[in-house]
Amino acid sequence: MFTGVSFGAKGTKVSELVFNTSLFGYQEVMTDPSYAGQSVVFTATQIGNTGINEDDMESGKAWLDAMLVRDVSPLVSNYRSQQTLQDFCAANGVIGISQLDTRALTRRLREKGAMPGCLCTDPSVPTDKLLEQAKAWTLDGKDMISVVTTKQPYTWTKATDGEWAFGPAALPAGQPPFKVVAFDFGIKRNILRRLAAHGCAVTVVPASTSAEQVMAMAPEGVFLSNGPGDPSAVPYAVTACKQLLGHLPMFGICMGHQVLGQALGGRTYKMKFGHHAGNHPIRHMKDGRVEISAQNHNYAVDASTLPAGVQVTHISLNDGSVAGLEWAEKKCMGIQYHPEAGPGPHDADINFVPFVRWMADARVKGAR
Repeated sequence: MFTGVSFGAKGTKVSELVFNTSLFGYQEVMTDPSYAGQSVVFTATQIGNTGINEDDMESGKAWLDAMLVRDVSPLVSNYRSQQTLQDFCAANGVIGISQLDTRALTRRLREKGAMPGCLCTDPSVPTDKLLEQAKAWTLDGKDMISVVTTKQPYTWTKATDGEWAFGPAALPAGQPPFKVVAFDFGIKRNILRRLAAHGCAVTVVPASTSAEQVMAMAPEGVFLSNGPGDPSAVPYAVTACKQLLGHLPMFGICMGHQVLGQALGGRTYKMKFGHHAGNHPIRHMKDGRVEISAQNHNYAVDASTLPAGVQVTHISLNDGSVAGLEWAEKKCMGIQYHPEAGPGPHDADINFVPFVRWMADARVKGAR
C-alpha cells in the first residue's frame, strides 16, 4: 500500500499499473488512447511544469485512469500552456496522486511485473476492500480497442507544420496524395500528421471495418494504428488484416504491428512489465543502424512463431524482443514502437518511408 496527496479527479479506479521513464511529454502520454485501462507511474521527478495545451493533444481527451508522481508542479512555466495539469485531470476524470516514492513503486513493478492496482481518494474505504478489487481485476483478454475507436469514418490531410514540423514531405510536387485507409485501434493525431507529411490523404475508419468495406474505398495503402490492450482480444481486426494482406501495401504501428503479426500466422505474448518510455534503443537488422524510440506496449510478437518469408527487421536492444517485421513479398511491415515523435525523438520517422515507396511503386506500375 502506498499513500500520497491527491490532485485532479476524485473517486476510485482499478486498472493496470505500468511505469513510464520518459523525462518529458506527459500530456502526449495522458492523451494516447493506448493507455486506456492503465494507470501510469511517471519516473520523472516532477510532472506538470509545462501545463496543458491544445497543440500537444494526441486525441480529444485523457485516456489513462490515473497518474502517480513524485511531485506535481504547483506552477506552470511555459508560454504555450492553456490549462494546469491539475485542472486537466479533474476535467478528464484522471485521478492524480503525488508525494509517492515512485522509485520504490517502479522497482516493485520492474521486479514483479505490471499488475492491477486500485487507487482511491476516499480515506473511509477499508484497504482490504480496495485490495479485493485489485486482485479481481485483469486487462488480459479485454477488447479495449472497441472503447477507443472512432464511431464514424473521417478524413485527415493536415500535416505537421510550422515550428513543430520535422523531416521533408515525401510526395513529389504535382502528385496527388496517396489514398490511405487507417484502422483506428486508438490512433494518435501525430501519426496522422506524419502520414500527411509523407504525402498521404488518410481516411480513418472504425476498428470493426471489414476488408470488403476497405477495398470498396479503393485505397492505395492500409495503415494499422496503435491501440490499447490485448491483441488476442480483437480477432475481428486480425481477420480483416489477413484478408487484406497481399492486396495493398500495409503498415502497422504498435497494436497494428501485433495485429499484423497475428494475421501473418504468428503469436503474441504479454511482457513482464512492457516498454513505456521515450528513450529505448532499437537496432535495424538490415544495416545495423540504431535509433532511439518512443514505446508504449505490454505485448510483443513471438519471433519463433512467424512463418517463413517474414523477416524480423528491428529488435529492442534492451531485451531482444521483436521491434519490427516485414514480408516484402506481400508489401507489409510493422514496427512495435512509435515513429511519430509524440512524445519522443525524431529518429524513427524514416519508418514511414518504405510504406510510401510501396504505394509510389504501385502507382507507377499502374500507370504503365
